Amino acid sequence: MTAPAATPTASEAAPPARAALRARRLSLLNVAFELRAFIALAVLIVVFGLLSDSFLTVTNLITMTKHVAINGVIALGMLLVILKGGIDLSVGSIVGLSGVVAGELLQGLQIGGVIAYPPVWVVIVLCVAVGTAVGAVNGLLVTRFNVAPFIATLGMLYVARGAAMLISNGATYPNLGGDPSLGNTGFHLLGSGRPLGLPTAIWIMIILAVAVALLLAKAPFGRWLYATGGNERAAELSGVPVRRVKTIVYVISGACAAIAGLIIASELTSAAPQAGETYELNAIAAVVIGGAALSGGKGNVRGTLVGAFVIGFLADGLVILGVSTFWQMVIKGAVIILAVVLDQVQQRFKRRGAAASAVVASEQPN
Repeated sequence: MTAPAATPTASEAAPPARAALRARRLSLLNVAFELRAFIALAVLIVVFGLLSDSFLTVTNLITMTKHVAINGVIALGMLLVILKGGIDLSVGSIVGLSGVVAGELLQGLQIGGVIAYPPVWVVIVLCVAVGTAVGAVNGLLVTRFNVAPFIATLGMLYVARGAAMLISNGATYPNLGGDPSLGNTGFHLLGSGRPLGLPTAIWIMIILAVAVALLLAKAPFGRWLYATGGNERAAELSGVPVRRVKTIVYVISGACAAIAGLIIASELTSAAPQAGETYELNAIAAVVIGGAALSGGKGNVRGTLVGAFVIGFLADGLVILGVSTFWQMVIKGAVIILAVVLDQVQQRFKRRGAAASAVVASEQPN
């Protein structure tokens, strides 16, 4: 007769129970870390809403979202680069360069003794092409010459800014409104237009966000990009065109920066070669705050946009409260550092959670 199985004692059952409880706690902590950008944005809205009566007005929210849109457009391109495991420090200079090119074209080009004034759509296409070309050079340096992304894009930061200075002779192009008789009007609509009641910049950000989200979720390129950022060597051995992926992300990043430069020049109806300084840092901050890993392979459009809103609402909220510009820089820098620290802490908790879940699974009866 077979003896009945022994019933586990309380002391024998306690370790698996504790391991399961620990795994659940780590899982909840990981969820909280994943939502950190949303939590930060909610806290900012509540705090600034309580401190200022004008912060949550419809007019101010639209104005702040318009400011966010400029950084959001750049951050969407930066997201693709960071997903690949790279960095693009040249985007701020591309912002200035595209605005200067627009200013030069709208002022008229002298061709064979005749001054030609291209229509606005030609100006936009050519300016985006300039940003795309700078991005292509970044991609070429990284893929063909194996230059570290930080060094390659840092060098192009100076090249693009210097080119803007050379084209404009260091001066600002004023009055980019155009002349109806010359057929070059309408440029102001990029920065000042309000289709369906919303600024054009916001619509551009929405359209680009949808396009990038679909690219990452539905197109083979999205799978290639995540694979390349996660493990470049494994992706290459799996048949992923790693070099092409690297080049494309820099091209898209350059194009997004050029679009942002056009929006700024249109809004101000003037173009300065100094425009866009430090914008690359804001874009990187938005992507990191949104949960992307600087090592690559992790991040999404939703988080990046929320990160852009955190940076934008924080900056505008501090301005509304009259906080010194110097303190604004200190606070923004602290937020960026905190975002990176939280990302590292999250990775540590995620590893611990995976280990705890593995322990629980191994102790389950077959």
